[in-house]
Amino acid sequence: MSTTNKRAALRTRPGSARGTAVSVRTAVRTSRPPNRQMARWADAALGRRAHGAQISVLLVGPSRSRTLNARYRDRDRPTNVLSFPATGEAQRHGGLLGDLVICPAVLAAEARSQGKRLAAHWAHLVVHGVLHLVGFDHEREQDALRMERREIRVLRGLGFGNPYR
Repeated sequence: MSTTNKRAALRTRPGSARGTAVSVRTAVRTSRPPNRQMARWADAALGRRAHGAQISVLLVGPSRSRTLNARYRDRDRPTNVLSFPATGEAQRHGGLLGDLVICPAVLAAEARSQGKRLAAHWAHLVVHGVLHLVGFDHEREQDALRMERREIRVLRGLGFGNPYR
């Protein structure tokens, strides 16, 4: 077993009949919001779709983030969050929406450089990633505006400000 696998910890928030179940694996030592907090943010992003939904979150370092970003998005740099929507049987019958890969080091550096509270940026990236899992995108300007409006509305409902200011 590799050192990374030995260090990786699996923490699961028990699923509830009403909300999103979030399981988090950490491949790096980092501070992070509790699973229940991430589940609350995911629930807010999903609205009515939260019932019975499941999301897996993997926390990685910059090197792994860069590798995944290069492989799946052709961008050779670490990124804050990547989203991998579930497909097939897991999605249709198991309620699995997909996987988020978050790089806490990139997230924290962005929060510092943008003058944002760390919790606010975590909330934004979880909401952003979850919206990708359910089909939101920002490749075209019209889609980006729709996604940003949804993020702003959701984050406002959670007590956070506009992340784009």
